Amino acid sequence: MFEPFPGNYVWNLATNLALVAGGNHGEIDAANRPVMEAARQGSDAGTALLFDSWIRVADQVAANAAADEEKGYQLSAGTKYLRAAGYYLAAERMQSRDYAPRWAAYQKGLDLYRKGVALRGLHVDLVEIPYENGTSFPAIFVHDGSGTPRPALVSCNGLDSMKEQVNLAGHGAVNLERGINTLFVDQPGTGQALRQRNLAAVYDAERWGTPALEYLLGRSDVIPTKIGMFGLSLGGYYAPRVAANEPRYALCAVMGANHVWGERQKERLASEGENPVPHYWDHVMWVWGKDNLDDFMSYCANITLDGQIEKMKMPFLVTHGENDRQIPVHNAHRSFDQAVNSAKRHLRIFTRADFEVEHCGADNGTVMRDYIADWCAETFAEMG
Repeated sequence: MFEPFPGNYVWNLATNLALVAGGNHGEIDAANRPVMEAARQGSDAGTALLFDSWIRVADQVAANAAADEEKGYQLSAGTKYLRAAGYYLAAERMQSRDYAPRWAAYQKGLDLYRKGVALRGLHVDLVEIPYENGTSFPAIFVHDGSGTPRPALVSCNGLDSMKEQVNLAGHGAVNLERGINTLFVDQPGTGQALRQRNLAAVYDAERWGTPALEYLLGRSDVIPTKIGMFGLSLGGYYAPRVAANEPRYALCAVMGANHVWGERQKERLASEGENPVPHYWDHVMWVWGKDNLDDFMSYCANITLDGQIEKMKMPFLVTHGENDRQIPVHNAHRSFDQAVNSAKRHLRIFTRADFEVEHCGADNGTVMRDYIADWCAETFAEMG
């Protein structure tokens, strides 16, 4: 993994994720250089300085986009707006919950993402998925605009990712190249659902996974018998949990297994493994809607795929990096081994020969992504 901040995994991870999501190396370097000293103080300290530095670059890229737009260069402007959106979202993701400037940055990221999509002429529909108690959670549906019925994937986030970031990382584009539409959801506990709707995560993820499926069943440009479930990072728990309890999904694929995330929290209390974000314990309590660590840890006992994977009958793909420093590779083997009733199960561990071995391919961003898209396209085709 590219590590501009020696010894600071969390800040290095954020840098790599921004690059994977379409960031420019020169712009990211300009954002990182002023905070090199701050990074030496650890992952939590100095995140406000990191925010300021990244926002300065994001503001300049957005201004450059506006100049292009004024000249009528819509494609160039759209490209820059999308990059700026990625930087705003990356800066916001690294802040503590009580850091007020994050909220304006998050909204700016959403606004510029939508503006960039429009100027680029991309087919991205903003949709709402009905949820419980009269609420809904946001999603974006990526398609080719033809109206032709195609297979589709529901793509869910991990602990701290957002639908825009996952699509900016190219998942929608590579799926489209293979004839697959994608519904990127900000499921409860992530993105807008958490930040603007106060919808907390739930361990029984089929509560939102079924409504996402039913939304796609109502679209004429989706083949109803060819809807798959995909998740990355903590989505490596969510996606199999959804598929195991919603048999109408036709397949399930994960980028990074997460079989016993609840147990992993006990290990993190003992300082085992790397965290994905600063201010980690406050972040996870926010995500899961818990007021204190004791309640959170008690709830974590539910977050396991033991007793769930065996229910899956659809094809199931598990991918994982051999040097994943957040979630040990044994999670991948455990998920695969328990999928005894899957019609087609496959495990792919990525090694140094793939140039992608870190958590969810953060050190490359293309290899797991493309492999999963290939496997899904192949598996949908096998269904006739």
